[in-house]
Formats: sequence, structure tokens, C-alpha cells
Amino acid sequence: MTIQLITFDLDDTLWDVASVMHSAESTLRDWLATHAPQLGGVPIEHLWAIRARLLAAEPGLKHRLSALRRGILLLALQEAGYSGHEAEQLAEAGFQVFLEARHQVSLFAEVHPTLEHLANHYQLGVITNGNADVRRLGLADYFQFALCAEELGIGKPDPLPFQHALARAGVAAEHAVHIGDHPIDDIAGAQAAGLRAIWFNPQDKAWGDAPPADGEIRNLAELPALLALLASWRHPAA
Repeated sequence: MTIQLITFDLDDTLWDVASVMHSAESTLRDWLATHAPQLGGVPIEHLWAIRARLLAAEPGLKHRLSALRRGILLLALQEAGYSGHEAEQLAEAGFQVFLEARHQVSLFAEVHPTLEHLANHYQLGVITNGNADVRRLGLADYFQFALCAEELGIGKPDPLPFQHALARAGVAAEHAVHIGDHPIDDIAGAQAAGLRAIWFNPQDKAWGDAPPADGEIRNLAELPALLALLASWRHPAA
């Protein structure tokens, strides 16, 4: 099997996302306390309740995280007594504060050297359900494209994002490999679209009952050698 395209998940594959999101949420709440005092110390449970209401009214928002975040802020501000225009301005400003903090990531140490090596041998792309932007992270030069659920209107594990990636690269599924941390979104989704899938598992978690990944790594530095091994295997569709 000749490998021509490698696609990557972002959150929890190129960096740890939990700490990033915790910090971004804290930054947003501090900003709101200063700039939207009528909102007060709104409990996180209230924001989650607003989120549930918005998703119930418009389920497609689960694939549009930026729009969902803006909607949560807008509704919370309106319910706190801010007028329509002021609420809109505050919601957008707050969202931009959150988005900036959301991009303050600490890349895993192996990200730059691994991507630099791979970019010299393969086409690289991004398929993410999140709203991180590789351009804001200084990673855009490694990737030929970046696809996010928000722009596509649908996310992993649906095969469509992977099919879009194949079309963007002009590569058949049997010549593509996807790397990600999520057994369903990344591994099962990629395999359903005909790609090979490598599980990034730095914490050595148990796999579970799902069909196995085509490979597993605990460190991104292991990826080039595993790709070489996969290239020596015959793809079932070949």
C-alpha cells in the first residue's frame, strides 16, 4: 500500500485539550465578571442548561461549536437583562476572548519534528470536530488543508469529512491514513470511509469492544516507523 495522504485530528492528538479548555473557560468568566457585571457569577450549570436548550432547538449546532458558544453567551446575557444590541456586542467580544485563550495550547514535544518529517514525504491534512485553527497555532505550513465540522456542517465519525479530505487531496481511500485519539470519531469514522486509522493513545488506555485500529502509537515520534510498516501491508480494497 502506497501512502499518499495523512490526516490528523487536533485536540488530544497534537496537544492536551482539557487544560486548554479549563483555562479558556476561566479566562472568559473573568472577562465577563468585569465587562458584563449584570451576569454576575453565573454558575457553569446554568450555561450548560442554556447549551442543552439551544441544542434541543437546533441539533446541528453540535457541529458548529463557535456558533453554539456565541449562542450560549448571547442568551445568557439577554436573560441577565442586557438589551439586544449590547448583548450581541458583549457576546461577540466574549467569544473572541474565549477563542484567543482556546488557542493558547502547549503542543506535544514531538509535534513539530514529526510533522516536518512527514510533510516532506506525504500530503498532510486536518480533520477536526473542534474550532482550533492551525493558522493561529503556527502549524498551517505543514498542512495542505484543514477541514472542521463547523464548516462542513457535519463531524466525525460521519464518513463525509474523510471523503472531503480525500477529494481535496485527490487521493483514493486506500492510500490514506488518519491519526486521532478517539476510538469512534477518529478510528471508526476513518475506517468507515475506507482509510487506515492509527490510534494515538499516550495514556495506554484499554481499547474496548470496537473493531481494532490499524495501528497504535503512544508518542507521535513513533508515527513515521508505523506508517512505513503500514505501507508494506496490502490494503483489503487493493
